[in-house]
Formats: sequence, C-alpha cells, structure tokens
Amino acid sequence: MSKVRVRAVAVMLAAAMALPVVARAAPGTTTAPAVCPAGEPAMLVHITGFKARTGTIRVQSYGGDPEHYFDKGTYLKRVEVKVPDSGPLDVCMTVPGPGRYAVSVRHDVDGTGKTGKSDGGGMSGNPHLSLFDLMLKRKPAPSEVSVEVGHGVKTVPITLNYLAGGSFRPVEAAS
Repeated sequence: MSKVRVRAVAVMLAAAMALPVVARAAPGTTTAPAVCPAGEPAMLVHITGFKARTGTIRVQSYGGDPEHYFDKGTYLKRVEVKVPDSGPLDVCMTVPGPGRYAVSVRHDVDGTGKTGKSDGGGMSGNPHLSLFDLMLKRKPAPSEVSVEVGHGVKTVPITLNYLAGGSFRPVEAAS
C-alpha cells in the first residue's frame, strides 16, 4: 500500500474515532436527540430510576385513540438508546401536532431485546401498576397516562419500575 493510501486510511480512522457515538437502533426504530427543536410539538421524556447502567432503553410514543395506547404495534415513534453511564436520560419524541399522547419506556437491562425478569419500565403519568396488572396485561386508564402537548415542548418525567419481591416498583435508591 502506498504512503498516500496509508495516510488516507489513518486520517479516516482518526476522523471516525472523533465522531460522537450514536446508539444503534433496532429495525423499525430511530435515535432521537436529548434536546427537542424549538417551536415544534414534542415530548422531552426525562427518565430516572435506573436499576443498572447496562443495556438499552426503548421509548415509544402513542397518539390517536387513548383506548389503544400501548397496544402492540400502535406506537407513533420508537427510539432505542444506550443507557447512560450516570444521571437521568432525556429523549426527545417529536409528535405530529398539538394533542394528547402517551409514552412507554422499557429498560432492557441485559440488552438481549427480550423481556426478562430483571428488566424495568414506566409510562407517562407514572401510574402504579401491580404485579397482577402486569401478569394480566392490564393497562392503566388513559386519563392516568395522557400528556397534553401544545405547540412547544412538554417535559414528561418517567421513573422506571422493576420487579422487586412480589411487587413492581422503583428501586430504593433511584438514580
């Protein structure tokens, strides 16, 4: 290989290493910025309460008929990002326009893409869900999870919950 080619490859590798690392999205998902564009309808999902700093976070937004929030395959947008090393995680979810929406969050602790006993989750409004609700796949009332979004950015705080003993709740020392 010529010296010019070797130098070109070295420059490209150095440039690639300097680029920010972006979480790799699963098929059908996108990545989203932590800051929402000004003046556009969006939800800034503020996620806290991580049990572990491993795996991925999946955020899904829902609109339309509130009775079908969280139904399989009915999400408007799906974002998957790596769990941050520390602190909360902010994910911007743009929406088509002002209206009522809902958000679900899933923490895939081991990053397998499959739901396991160590995984956690949460929803907009932070509704309390019992272990029986989870086992019977009962959804919270739309009034508990609906978020009204206007022409700007609406912050949506979500505290993650995990299976602990016989209940589904936030970890003791939420982070």
